[in-house]
Amino acid sequence: MKHAKLLKNAAVISLGAIAAKGIGAFYRIPLAAILGGYGTGLYQMAYPLFVVLLTFSSTGIPSALARIVARDSANGCGGSVSNALRLFALLGLFGTVLMCLITPFMSALQGDSRLIPCYLALAPAVFLVSLIAVLRGYFQGRGEMAPTALSEIVEQIVKAGAGILLAGSASDPAEGAAKALFAVTLSEAAALLGLYVRYRGMRERKFLARESSGGTLLFSALPVMAATSLLPLSHMTDSILVVRLLSRYTDRAVTLYGLLAGGCATLASLPATLCYGLVAAIVPAVSRSFAEGEHGEGTARALYALLVTVLLSAPCAAGLIVFARPIVSLLFPRLTAQDTETLISLLRLSALSSVFLAGIDTLSAALTGMGRAKKAALSMLAAVTGKTALELLLVNGKLLVFGAAIAANACYTVAFFLDLFYTVRKEKEKAHDHGDRIGNRMRRGDRKSIGSGKRRGRSTRTHGDPRTGDADSGGYPL
Repeated sequence: MKHAKLLKNAAVISLGAIAAKGIGAFYRIPLAAILGGYGTGLYQMAYPLFVVLLTFSSTGIPSALARIVARDSANGCGGSVSNALRLFALLGLFGTVLMCLITPFMSALQGDSRLIPCYLALAPAVFLVSLIAVLRGYFQGRGEMAPTALSEIVEQIVKAGAGILLAGSASDPAEGAAKALFAVTLSEAAALLGLYVRYRGMRERKFLARESSGGTLLFSALPVMAATSLLPLSHMTDSILVVRLLSRYTDRAVTLYGLLAGGCATLASLPATLCYGLVAAIVPAVSRSFAEGEHGEGTARALYALLVTVLLSAPCAAGLIVFARPIVSLLFPRLTAQDTETLISLLRLSALSSVFLAGIDTLSAALTGMGRAKKAALSMLAAVTGKTALELLLVNGKLLVFGAAIAANACYTVAFFLDLFYTVRKEKEKAHDHGDRIGNRMRRGDRKSIGSGKRRGRSTRTHGDPRTGDADSGGYPL
């Protein structure tokens, strides 16, 4: 079937993400019991800066590299990613050092000096994730989703095991939060080791003499980074703005933010996690179609992925609304009665936009594959700007933390419909780009004709090419 391999690749990585998310969800039960509300709040407040630095040192690399590898494979080329690994190792190291340097400033802005050891424990993970992102993007571009799925499961197993042991040995909640964050660093190291071993094995295969340039990757990743950085930047702003706004009306500001950013956000993102495989699979699929000049087919694949995303995420979101109470009681049994009721209400409110959040991920990936990552960045810029404005208005003495949840719902809704507009909108392509695509298709047809005696490009492509990682070695959806 036309979309069979797209669904197969998506299923592989989605199963890995679901397994990883399941491990992470059950890990939060003992972790919340160990850390308590205050420790959980510190744990969550340290994450936004970490995610922002990842945005500039690694986020966008998997999608950008997957697009490059898929495009080059469509043109009959392949290669390793040694240059990209060296470049982003330097960027990741810079991110780690920067996080260590600005830790005192950030903890002062957030109003709690006990965040300093939390940041320092998490800082080395910035370097590690930069390398992980390059390797994942390489495998995804070749249509091999198993390495990404397995590495995510390894991450969660190590994080859960080490986190419980380390946090359990702490003398107070703040120390426990720092040790739990250090477990994140350990988990990234384990995932990187597994991916690198797999990559070293891949290098024994024969490739055409073409090296993926680190500079080319960085240039391609910049618009993706811009698109993906805005929401983490917004979350980092929330860790300062929302906490400070709440502190005007309650002395439980850190705890309330922990319930929103920790328990609620984690559960409300489950529908998006269920569809994560589509995000990884759609980039090479759409990129390959656009590289071959088949823009209509690329758009059709993007919309098909969106349809599957809605069909998967909508029942999950409905389940979060209907079963919010038993879910919260099961996962967070040690919360006080007041915090339990707050989290239940937050979850029901945030679940309303869970489908939009899942759709944003899929559509942003599709726009990346189309070479329109700038459009996704513009959509998110408009959305987070409105979100910040709404937080200033709605986080007040009446709504408290629920005002922030309403603002987030509005943000995801706006970003979704803008991304959908840019996905279906037809854009004029430059004439020379179109000519290059035709030339590439003709050259591929010549090579395939010489090798197989057939001149039907699409039927020949299904036989695969061991040099490029085409259909027989993992391949791409046809």
